[in-house]
Formats: sequence, C-alpha cells, structure tokens
Amino acid sequence: MGAGFCYINDLTVIQSTQGIYKYLERSFSDFKQRGFVVGYDTRGQVTSNCSSKKLAKLTAAVLLAKDVPVYFFSTYVPTPFVPYAVQQLKAVAGVMITASHNRKEDNGYKVYWENGAQITSPHDKEIIKCIEECVEPWNGSWNDNLVDTSPLRQDPLKKICDCYMEDLKKICYHREINMQTNLKFVHTSFHGVGHDYVQLAFKAFGFQPPIPVPEQKDPDPDFSTVKCPNPEEGESVLELSLRLAEKESAKVVVATDPDADRLAVAEQQENGCWKVFTGNELAALFGWWMFSCWKENCSKDADVKNVYMLATTVSSKILRAIALKEGFHFEETLPGFKWIGSRVKDLLDNGKEVLFAFEESIGFMCGTSVLDKDGVSAAVVIAEMAAYLESKNLSLAQKLIEIYETYGYHISKTSYFLCYDPPTIKRIFEKLRNFDAPQSYPKFCGIYNILHVRDVTTGYDSSQPNKKSVLPVSKSSQMITFTFQNGCVATLRTSGTEPKIKYYAEMCALPEQSDRAVLEEELQKLIGALIENFLEPDKNGLIWRSA
Repeated sequence: MGAGFCYINDLTVIQSTQGIYKYLERSFSDFKQRGFVVGYDTRGQVTSNCSSKKLAKLTAAVLLAKDVPVYFFSTYVPTPFVPYAVQQLKAVAGVMITASHNRKEDNGYKVYWENGAQITSPHDKEIIKCIEECVEPWNGSWNDNLVDTSPLRQDPLKKICDCYMEDLKKICYHREINMQTNLKFVHTSFHGVGHDYVQLAFKAFGFQPPIPVPEQKDPDPDFSTVKCPNPEEGESVLELSLRLAEKESAKVVVATDPDADRLAVAEQQENGCWKVFTGNELAALFGWWMFSCWKENCSKDADVKNVYMLATTVSSKILRAIALKEGFHFEETLPGFKWIGSRVKDLLDNGKEVLFAFEESIGFMCGTSVLDKDGVSAAVVIAEMAAYLESKNLSLAQKLIEIYETYGYHISKTSYFLCYDPPTIKRIFEKLRNFDAPQSYPKFCGIYNILHVRDVTTGYDSSQPNKKSVLPVSKSSQMITFTFQNGCVATLRTSGTEPKIKYYAEMCALPEQSDRAVLEEELQKLIGALIENFLEPDKNGLIWRSA
C-alpha cells in the first residue's frame, strides 16, 4: 500500500475497477441486472490512510456511478464469502480486497468470475488491457459515499452468512459426537476476520464454541503479536494459541489466517509436545475423511468412478495413492486455487462429484459450496474428524500414520528463499534450461540421477511422447519439476504474490516401504543437493527462510 503506480492505493484500485467494468459490460448483456459483489478484510495503514474497507468503497463507487447494482458487505468477511456470494446471488463477478497472510504493508485485489472461481486466462489479460485503456478516473469514481447513499447498493451479509452456515451442514456427518465430545479446541484468527465466522461454523456442527485467543481475536492491521501473520510458519507464530491450549487442556488448535481462507492445525501429543501438521499431512487426513464419509453416506447405486479429488501439482501425491486404491479419480492442476476452482466447476457441470481439493500451502476445499480454499469450513471439518477419532481412542497424528501405512508414506518438505532481485531469479532458472549445454536440462543433481524434467514455463515435458507439458503453459511464472530415479519429485518455482523462490520435494513410497527414517534421510540429502547445485544461495545472494 502506498502512493505511486506500482502500489495499491485509491487511484490504482479505481483504475482496476474501471477496467473490470469495461470488460464486464462487454462480456455480459445482463451485467446491470445481475450486479457485482464486493468484500474486504481488516487491513489498513495509518500513514497512507489506506484500508481494505476504503478501497472496497471506491471499488463499489466506480460501479454504482455506472448504475451497476453492488452487493457490498457491511462489515469484513472471510475471503470465501465473496465467491460464495457471487454464485448465490448470481452476480457476474466479485472482488475481495485482501492480502491474505502477507505482511502488514501489503494489500490485494482478488477477482472472481461468475462461476465463483478466481479469474484465469484469458479474462486476466483482457481485464489488464481494459485497465490500460481507461486510466483517467471517470466522474463519480471518487465518490465513496455512494455506498451509503445509492439505492443500487445492497448489504448481502445476513443472507450470505445464513446460507453459508446452512450449506456447511451438508458436510457435517457426526453431529451427535460433536454435541457430546469432551474434546476442547482453541481457535486463533491471527488478528483477522475469522473469529465470528468460525464460532458460527462450530455452532452449525453442534459443537461448543472453540476457545478464542483473546490477544488475536479482534482485527488488528498491525498483526502486533506475530512476527508475520502467516500460520504456515508453524510453532513460532502459534505460540499464544499453544500456551492457551495447555492452560485450558485443549488438545487441538485451529488457526485461520487473517482472511480466513487457509487453516493451520496443531495437536498435543501424549508426551505433551505439539505437532503442527503440514498442509500435505492435513490433506492426507481430509482426503481419507471426505472419502470415508462419502462411502458411508452415498446411495446404493453411487459410482465411485464419478468421484474426484484435486490438488495442485506442487502438492503431495497422497490423494493419488488413495484414489488408486479406492477407485475414484485424482487430478492435478497448476499451482494456485484459481486453477482448482475452474476445473472443479467444469467437473460439476459434467455431472461429476468433487469431494475435496487442496494446495500444500494449507489451502483446503471441503465440499463444493465454495469453489476456493476456505479456512472456516476446513476448521470445523477437522474438529469433527478429531472428535470422531477421539471416540475411537485415536488422535489425528495416529490416524495420519495409519493412512500412510495403508496407502504408502508420502514424506514432503517445502520451504523457500527470499530474493528481491528479479534478474537473479530469471538467471537461476535460465541456467537450469541451459545447464551443461544450450537448451539442455541437468541430467544429475549432485549424485542423484534425474529421470524426467517438466518446465511449465516453456511447456516442455521429457516424460511425454511429444515432449509437451500436459499442464497449460504458464509463461508469467517460473516453474521446473524434476523426477529422480529414487522416486523423489522436486519442484522449483517463483511465488505469485511474494519475492520468493519456493522448493517442494516429496518421496512417495509404496505401502510395503514403511521405514520412515530412511525415506526422511534420503529426502533431506536430496534437498541439500538441490539447493547447493541448482539454487546456489551464496553465489546468488539468496536469503534463507528464517527458522
């Protein structure tokens, strides 16, 4: 947030919205009947007087001044409420003003299409063209009072919140256990929007409300109790919730990120220590759970071949292993939930049933009421799972081991380096494309033999007969995946929203290879080789992720 064209501010938001108006007017003859949804989180910056709510009011003003009906939420909402509202209200599109779990200086402008999924190509490119065609603010675009005075503005809050909580009950399978369980939960909303909505979700499932972390319950744009507002960072940022849970004898902590679209989970183990689950481990639990619940509740003539689960290509392959054994379909998409949302909509339109989708960065979609990641629904589903397992004298961590023993261990590690110099990032990836000779990818990484290389940036895949990647080409970001002789799959890619080079590596073992320690050691060595040979952090001036 700040002044200037490379920042998000009043003007750049007005310009973006004018471009969207122009594109939607061209795309939908009934735009002015169906309207547009606007939501926002609780971010703000005193120095520039820039807040999510103010930017949302300006977004609404541009549209209201052009006689477009706007569904403008009267208070902050979780990000998933915007795509949910777009579908429920049959609007043509929606915008959520949020920077999710980014640092406090950031904000963002997230656009959803009429299908309730984030926009993908070609809409994104076309909207950018339209923005560039109308950079001069129109009359009325600055009039943020329109939100309070225009008859075209409606507040969808109550209707959407009520419908969402009602829809949530479709994925509640054990209300009696939830009502009777002695298990206690702590919830932290990371100074963001989540508190009220997670409380309501637990109520919808028949639970007692989770115990909130008082210091983090209310919105605070400075995120003053955490060094960064990203629950993915693990135990270091969950300190307050873990200490409260110990005091309250709560065995499970659920943490929603500031815009409540992601979920972190920690569980106290028998030795008193806490296990913070990775996104991939949670996905194994969710995948097992959603399929078991489907199997128990499906009709006699239901066909397992009609059932789907999805994950992004940098996420764990555990769902693939479960699908192979249980007979349902598993599909991969490019990284980013926008690809999952669009694909799920296609599958639903073709009569398929989608139970679950995820990305390893703790983004989960349970059911299909929202075609985006949703931390509110995920929090209450994991609570029901924990309560059910406790009634069988099992913990989440014990069940996870059972899942791995049934379907094969999937040991993964994800981390990142910071790099604030785009030419350096480009140089690192170009070197991999011209490793030993021009236009030749590496055949080894240290002592590790590489079987296949897939480069989604250029569309190359050595494992395909025609050498073309099955996943669509994504020229705007860097992403190369290596498949090793020893069964490890590793990906290097740039982040879409932060100055990071991320790496993802996973060992996928068959059920009979159950020596976890051996797999972990092998993975660790391979990651060391990957960093040393391909990323060369010292030479390239990369900043290691702080532990």
